[in-house]
Amino acid sequence: MTTLMEAAPAGRLRTAWRAAHDPVAGVPRWARIAAYAVPFTVLPSSVWRIAVCTFHAPIVDGVDAQGSGNLPWWLPLEVYVILLSVVSELLAFTAVGLVARWGEVFPRWVPVLRGRRVPPLAAVVPAALGATVLTALWTVSWGNALFQRDLYGRPIDDGFSSLFDPGHWQGVLALAAYLPLLLWGPLLGLLTVAYWRRRRGVRAR
Repeated sequence: MTTLMEAAPAGRLRTAWRAAHDPVAGVPRWARIAAYAVPFTVLPSSVWRIAVCTFHAPIVDGVDAQGSGNLPWWLPLEVYVILLSVVSELLAFTAVGLVARWGEVFPRWVPVLRGRRVPPLAAVVPAALGATVLTALWTVSWGNALFQRDLYGRPIDDGFSSLFDPGHWQGVLALAAYLPLLLWGPLLGLLTVAYWRRRRGVRAR
């Protein structure tokens, strides 16, 4: 009996999740795959940061990952890294809204707007801006890393440059964790175009 009672809420939760996040009619298969892939482009770097800065895993070589940098005194680095990773994953997950029902109709938990249609531009504008910024940010970041420069064009110190040194396994692991971020912006851009074309086609019909 207890097992059945536990299974019922789980089943309802699964049904509600699928109803909210499954792709709507008209979403091409490639867009569905791209939308679900976006959070996974962010996940490796999030896991790497938490492992290094929060749990102090020995997967970096010659780099001090314990410093707090410019963080305020009341915010420990360990907590900041977890918050940064969670926020990054939540932002990445919004890409699913470009193929799911909650990207076209406001969910029930949204005050005032619940059940109303989402204006296409309300999704397209922030998504397009996000895609542009993410593409530029990670392209420049990787370009600077290849040329051993920071965002201001200044030479990177030897300690930080060794973090992504492909000459040892720790550097390869760091590169593998951050390389998928190059796909975040372009995938989001493709999903934004597909969303706009689909919504525009629905309105035309």
